[in-house]
Amino acid sequence: MKADLHTYLKGGREALLWKLDGLSEYDVRRPLTPTATNLLGLVKHCAAVEVGYFGVVFGRPFAQELPYVGDAAEANADMWARPDEAREEIIDLYRRATAHADTTIEALGLDDVGRVPWWGDEAVTLHQVLVHVVVDTQRHAGHADIVRELIDGAAGLLPGNDNLPAVDESGWLDHRQRVERAAVEAGRRGD
Repeated sequence: MKADLHTYLKGGREALLWKLDGLSEYDVRRPLTPTATNLLGLVKHCAAVEVGYFGVVFGRPFAQELPYVGDAAEANADMWARPDEAREEIIDLYRRATAHADTTIEALGLDDVGRVPWWGDEAVTLHQVLVHVVVDTQRHAGHADIVRELIDGAAGLLPGNDNLPAVDESGWLDHRQRVERAAVEAGRRGD
């Protein structure tokens, strides 16, 4: 079971980083929702999640303090990249954070207990934390998928496996128009 959960976590991590490939500095930082969701911010946030849940919770400190998390940090500081934070720096941080997390996952059993300070010092097992972080990472990978599609139309699950029907651009346009017509028709009936 631990190996299965770890595999799903690794898949989410890979998808999240893949969404940055081939994009400009502007595009990886560009806020595309009213709450400013952006690709590099999602990676930065997920690095903090891995450090917190697989480091702090199990008493396995990460080598670097993250100034953008904790009580003294500015709200949402982990959800975007300042101009002086290089893309490579954030990607490297994420890779180091996930390597640190992997060491914790490999060293502990699913029933080993840690404490989550930001949950009122609640006791949790590695199993609970793994499920929590898999869900969180996959959720943010989904956000990244949508943001990337809004940037340049690129969509899909992983490199070499987009997990989408084999439809050309014209087919997607037809599909989108059909879905829009259905929404308009349903909206008229519902009003």
